Amino acid sequence: MKYGVAALVCFAIVAILVPVLRTYAIRFGFVDRPNARKIHKSPIPLMGGAALYIGVIATMFIVQGITPLSMTISIGGCILVVVGLMDDAAKSRGADFPVWPRVIAYMGVAAIPLLFDIRIEGLTGPHGMIFFPYWLGVVSSIIWVFALINMINFIDGVDGLASGVATLSSFTLFIAALIKQQYPTALLAIILVAACAAFLFYNFYPARIFMGDAGATFLGYALAVTAVDGAFKSATLVTVAVPLLALGVPILDTAVVMLRRLISGKGLHRADKLHTHHVLMRWGLTQIQTVSFIYLVAALFSLLSLILLLALS
Repeated sequence: MKYGVAALVCFAIVAILVPVLRTYAIRFGFVDRPNARKIHKSPIPLMGGAALYIGVIATMFIVQGITPLSMTISIGGCILVVVGLMDDAAKSRGADFPVWPRVIAYMGVAAIPLLFDIRIEGLTGPHGMIFFPYWLGVVSSIIWVFALINMINFIDGVDGLASGVATLSSFTLFIAALIKQQYPTALLAIILVAACAAFLFYNFYPARIFMGDAGATFLGYALAVTAVDGAFKSATLVTVAVPLLALGVPILDTAVVMLRRLISGKGLHRADKLHTHHVLMRWGLTQIQTVSFIYLVAALFSLLSLILLLALS
């Protein structure tokens, strides 16, 4: 019952906020302008990320109150949304936001879960929990959060792609948390499902609004923290694959793109058209066909992760 209420509240908040913020974005010219690298042909309002953040955080505090998890998501998310909106504002002027301020912000945010004792602690073996040295838990947690912040941002290149994949990943982490009886984590995951689903209504092709860097980095952060607080807790060597599969699409896409950039000698941070969605569209698929295909792959990854979890529970 609590999960249903949380999902409905978050869905309603995001669904109401998106049209309001879209109107303001158009009025003030806060839009993503087309260029040679982008697929859309006309300016699309940004600020969708602010709606996602407000919906998730408001629902968490209404339903869950002040907890280490809600504070982690609200503080880290706020920083990412502010930096993301600055980046989006630069895009709306046809400029590029410097990469290093973003990298520093992402690294700082990746350390915030540690302040609330949310980190990868170790693996469960046949003889009990094998705890990592503290430094290893800290380093692995920071790398995981930092990586996923960027990974969700990387796949946000086609209408409805990032929001749809995040919906599937969040739902998978929700089911995994329920199976492992991690109820606070399950609550956060179902809130993310509702936020992404509400936003997807406006973001699917033809998109009426984009989440921008503000939304993509926030979703990446929230998913990363959900996985650390849930699927990675008391994970066995085999079930570590559960969150990796649940988030398999952004992970695989990033790995392939980084490898291609290394081989071609390009900077790892430089935007290009090497992502999976770009390749599929070059092969002749439409935006809807491209997104649908990637949804199918994400759903298969998610199903495999849950089968694996159930088989080993």
